[in-house]
Amino acid sequence: MSSAQETKLPTVTSLGVSIDTITNADPTTIATRWLESFAQAVQKNNVDGVVSLLTDDAWWRDVLAMTWDFRSFHNKDEIQAFLHDRLSFARMSQFKLSFAAIDNPYDDLAWIRAHYTFESHVGGCSGVFRLVPVSGPRGSTWKAFNVFTNLESLKGHPESLGPLRDFDPNHGKWLDKRRRESEYADRDPEVLVVGGGQSGLEIAARLKLLGVDTLICEKQARVGDQWRHRYAALCLHDVVWYDHMPYIPFPENWPVYCPAQKLADWLEAYAKSMELNVWTSTTVRDAKQEADGKWAVTVDRGDTSRVVRVDHVVFAIGVGGGTPNMPDIPGKEKFQGQILHSTQHDKALDHAGKKVVVVGACTSAHDIASDYADNGVDVTLYQRSPTYIMTCKEGMPRIMKGVYWEGGPPTDVADLIDHSLPVWFKKQFNRRVTRDIAEADSAILKGLDKRGFRMHFGDEDSGLMVMVLERLGGYYLDVGASQKIIDGDIKLKSDPKGISQFTETGIKSGDGSELKADVVLFATGYGDPREPIRKILGPELGKKLPQIWGLPKEGEVPGCWKELNIPNCWLIMGNFAMCRFYSKRLALPFVEDDNG
Repeated sequence: MSSAQETKLPTVTSLGVSIDTITNADPTTIATRWLESFAQAVQKNNVDGVVSLLTDDAWWRDVLAMTWDFRSFHNKDEIQAFLHDRLSFARMSQFKLSFAAIDNPYDDLAWIRAHYTFESHVGGCSGVFRLVPVSGPRGSTWKAFNVFTNLESLKGHPESLGPLRDFDPNHGKWLDKRRRESEYADRDPEVLVVGGGQSGLEIAARLKLLGVDTLICEKQARVGDQWRHRYAALCLHDVVWYDHMPYIPFPENWPVYCPAQKLADWLEAYAKSMELNVWTSTTVRDAKQEADGKWAVTVDRGDTSRVVRVDHVVFAIGVGGGTPNMPDIPGKEKFQGQILHSTQHDKALDHAGKKVVVVGACTSAHDIASDYADNGVDVTLYQRSPTYIMTCKEGMPRIMKGVYWEGGPPTDVADLIDHSLPVWFKKQFNRRVTRDIAEADSAILKGLDKRGFRMHFGDEDSGLMVMVLERLGGYYLDVGASQKIIDGDIKLKSDPKGISQFTETGIKSGDGSELKADVVLFATGYGDPREPIRKILGPELGKKLPQIWGLPKEGEVPGCWKELNIPNCWLIMGNFAMCRFYSKRLALPFVEDDNG
């Protein structure tokens, strides 16, 4: 596995140049010349010529354009082997520079970032390359330390947007048309999506605009209920510019941090506005793959059951499949109070006048404990393992500003900026950002440390990003709860040994101490997301499922936004930004598979 230490940043010291050499350069002229040389070498299948345009420590990330997969390659040897295998196959041509700019994130770090388009043998593509001057005996030469190739569209299968929208007037026929489309009385869909949260809606919207007939089956009574019926204090901790959904961005007056109930209504409105076919109060009971590769999926809708035959099944079941991770602690049968999981919690005033222990120390635990404190409830946060703490006030501008922020680039451009850099490079860069955030948050962090709250700074001190991709947890993006812990409004029990057992009146810690409680609430996240999938697919297919999260050698998430080691069985999962970008990349192979 690559690591932050093994990956080098292209500092001016390592390059042997001054920062002015980069910041005073003409980005358009330099990028144009480099792209011309790159295009010539690519179109001649001249692997050595392409590699000569890269730094020794270069990174190349490909998303479907050359590998029909998500791949990252590091250093000239790896990239050369990759190009020998895939360059001639991709048949890339028609390279055009879109624009170029200079990024200067630190005093010793700057580069030219250039966006371009090209064609492959299957469709239209976009890309990004980043250039730095490399000092040599004959002066400096501009070379790429990062190249990104990305499939955007398939030939013959454009999205029905803009000039391809429906131009025909519709007088009195639209409602009946929508009823027929969504009821599937005389046909089966091509694709069945299990789950109608943001990930299910986004992949269905992508497929719809590619002309793929798609049905979403959602077990809740209304779209958005998975947000609507969570705890009342729930609010997104990601900024609005990062969370836009495909085709319909949030309005310009949308709050930076969106409350869950407001978001629930937005998701419902999105499904209606995009004319997505959704069956609510519908459970997918099982899915069996037939000899021809199609799926026979049994769905229970209200009091009726139906088997639909579809080409593809997409699981969009949310983080952990919505299955609570509930620790099995001895003695709970003798506890005289209430035990519940955060998924069962509504509001703090339900427990007014009681002593509450919230087990967990990440986002949900802090949100719920903060709500209890705001409503005068005696609450203790029980921490079992260290947590990464970053305030949204100090952290979000340092992570997002210039990309996902007010005045930033259009969302599709921001996504290319973000996803063009491989994870291991971003990990090294984020070590600096994490250090800057910690310095800005020093008062909060010192206060928490003084109270006994245990903290870490992520894998190799890289902060938030790697934790999101490895396990979608282990952190709290602070919006006020940390100060309440410091001030004692939220009491703290931190014990790495965890809870040893329940007593009649509370819990006993591994260190031998006892904590009185009327309510013990577990904010302990969700279980293995493969379990609810296995229940639908059955044990034989279920054992083929790959690991979902984690970061193997190349830094590419192994099991998300792709097939699940089973033909025509797919998974989409993650936050709004992940699902926005990868929903498009997940949809394109459907059209290619079905149309050759």
